[in-house]
Amino acid sequence: MGYLMSSEPISESQSPLQGPTTSLRLWPGIVIVACLWLIQIWSVTGEFALIKFMLGKMISPIATALGLVIWWLFATRLRWTDRRLSIGVLAIVAIATPLIAGSNFPPMAMMIYALPILSTVWVMWLVLSIPLTWPVREYGLAFLFVLIGAVCSMLRLDGMDGSFAAEFHWRWEPTGEARLLSELSTPRPVSIVKDTVKPLQPTDWPCFRGLNRDGQVHGVSITTDWDVNPPKELWRHRVGPGWSSFAVIGPRVFTQEQRGDQELVVCYEAKTGAEVWSHSNATRFTEIVAGAGPRATPTFHEGRIYSCGANGALNCLDAETGKLIWTRDIVADTTAKVPQWGFSSSPLVMNNIVSVFAGGPDGNSLAAYHIDDGKLAWTAGTGLLSYCSPEAVVIDDVEQILFPTEDGLTSFEPATGKVLWLHEWPAPGIARVAQPALVGKNEILIGTGMNLGLRRITVTKLGDTWSTRENWTSREIKPYFNDFVISENHIYGFDGPVFMSLNASDGKKTWKTRGSGKGYGTGQVLLLADQHLLLVLTETGEIALVEANPTEFREIAKVPAISGKTWNHPVISGSTLFVRNAEEAAAFELTLRPTEKQTD
Repeated sequence: MGYLMSSEPISESQSPLQGPTTSLRLWPGIVIVACLWLIQIWSVTGEFALIKFMLGKMISPIATALGLVIWWLFATRLRWTDRRLSIGVLAIVAIATPLIAGSNFPPMAMMIYALPILSTVWVMWLVLSIPLTWPVREYGLAFLFVLIGAVCSMLRLDGMDGSFAAEFHWRWEPTGEARLLSELSTPRPVSIVKDTVKPLQPTDWPCFRGLNRDGQVHGVSITTDWDVNPPKELWRHRVGPGWSSFAVIGPRVFTQEQRGDQELVVCYEAKTGAEVWSHSNATRFTEIVAGAGPRATPTFHEGRIYSCGANGALNCLDAETGKLIWTRDIVADTTAKVPQWGFSSSPLVMNNIVSVFAGGPDGNSLAAYHIDDGKLAWTAGTGLLSYCSPEAVVIDDVEQILFPTEDGLTSFEPATGKVLWLHEWPAPGIARVAQPALVGKNEILIGTGMNLGLRRITVTKLGDTWSTRENWTSREIKPYFNDFVISENHIYGFDGPVFMSLNASDGKKTWKTRGSGKGYGTGQVLLLADQHLLLVLTETGEIALVEANPTEFREIAKVPAISGKTWNHPVISGSTLFVRNAEEAAAFELTLRPTEKQTD
């Protein structure tokens, strides 16, 4: 401890390169770094909260680095020449590294990942090198600063998972998108099947989370002994980045993806995965957490595909050919700004109106267009933040569009955009992502991440007046970008990386788990309603079958499906399961129960 606590100064006549090691006061640096890691550990334990994340991952690294610089310059008792040399090298590294790294290692990554490592290495080196001479210690420290900067310059950040853990690769390794573009330099086989898009059938999946946008599959029962009858892979191939799910209509599958500077709506053949057609917009959206690509799932309605791109391009396409019928720019129409994570609203078609979230000011929260010619029908609402999709419901025989924002949950009249009612549940600065869910005839579940929780409300109509009442609010589950399903008055969904069941009557937890093996991460879930069976697509691309059992967690089967971070919602259409992520898509044939085979 003498080395760490010593206060012996270097004499003015002594050479800085031969100053005694006892002159360096180390304990303040040790305390600063210890505090950093205590805050880091605290920020990832217990329930997720935005303030914890900000303090642990953003504020504390910066504060630590500043604290170490102040300590080094004013409290180490080293000669000024020594202090200036190390800080000078550090300053050069801090300037050069971002210039060399560019977008491969953006400033946020420097702050969240590089600063804690650099701060820790700085102090650890000085502690471990105490027996060495001062020149070795000082030049070694400068070398470590340069080494950390060099490594950061050679890395590429490929996004973060649902727990904000980063995925790094060497910058010279090709991305999944680069591999796809390389493959596409040799044209893929194009579908020659003459099947056409037919009117909607009961087993079709026409839009985000199915016909009712509730993640429920009806009319399908599958065998669950996957040791004997596992899902049979039909096809698999690379796709461009994006977080779109699928719309499936008979022989066709529709999704969105990014390919270079082109944002595409792509139609694939359901049985083979062969590309049928694609429509492109010359635009590209990307951000640090989720990466590049469109976010929203296309919507099928009466022979047309409606798609919303990440930068706000709303397209109406012929589902048979991909020919553009009309297009609109949501940003231009509503003076909105492109959201931080991109437009993610899957279009809702209702009463000859297609509506999407815009987030514009002055009553431009939701935008609706006539489906025949794309002319703007109305804009309404005050919410500026949301990554939800409009939800169609009927309450008290009145058709309405539900939409959650930071204000709460708003109901709109489909034809005019008139606000029927607003349930206020302010979440300043927080965008809601999970879809609202109608329970019974007039009760609705509203999910909110960032530690706010899940709320059940009752909507009533007396004459021409609507009102809402809070039944309960539970913080047992805090749905963020993972939607939940409801089976027999119980809720099944994700609270961060925890999969759980709650009683829908009171919001009380009945069980929770992280799942088998490495867990489910922040995955997505479907309900096979006829079997009270949950199909979970994990964040790492596995598919699991879980009983929709309110009393205990029972996993029936689990198999790998695709590789990589998987946030896209799975789809079951007939006997086929479709899954995708930002790098690949695949289809699997599920074995139907014998009774189902006879009627399929």
